Amino acid sequence: MRHCIYPGTFDPITYGHLDVLGRAAKLFTRVTVAVADNAGKGPLFSAAERIEMLHANVAKFPNVTVTPFDGLLVDFCVAQGADAIIRGLRALSDFEFEFNMALMNRHLNPQIETLFVMPNEQFSYTSSSLVKQVAKYGGDVSNFVPPNVAAALKRAYA
Repeated sequence: MRHCIYPGTFDPITYGHLDVLGRAAKLFTRVTVAVADNAGKGPLFSAAERIEMLHANVAKFPNVTVTPFDGLLVDFCVAQGADAIIRGLRALSDFEFEFNMALMNRHLNPQIETLFVMPNEQFSYTSSSLVKQVAKYGGDVSNFVPPNVAAALKRAYA
């Protein structure tokens, strides 16, 4: 059984996140979406709200679970019995940060591999930050996020 962790703040989840998740779900027997409870990032939605939004969109993946986490990701991986970490790479600009993070995680625990997955090119420019900015100013985000997330953004910025 191969198990990976797909970590992130998912504030909010986008179609790009779901695309990466779908790819991971094909590669691994089990995928755990690990929602970082990182108040330092100043998320728009609480961890509980982000988890609720995720649950509504991962039901189509029978091998996927969603759970909150804090602390070191490699420690969480060990506690969950995971073999790998999945990270999405949208563009070259993501690579340097993700590469450094992967090397640090490897230093902390060489048994946990990090795999980079590219989403479909239609999602390569989509980020949670950009989606929130568009939503904040009343723009249509329906091409970037699932309907329940679009509704939550609309309520948050009303």
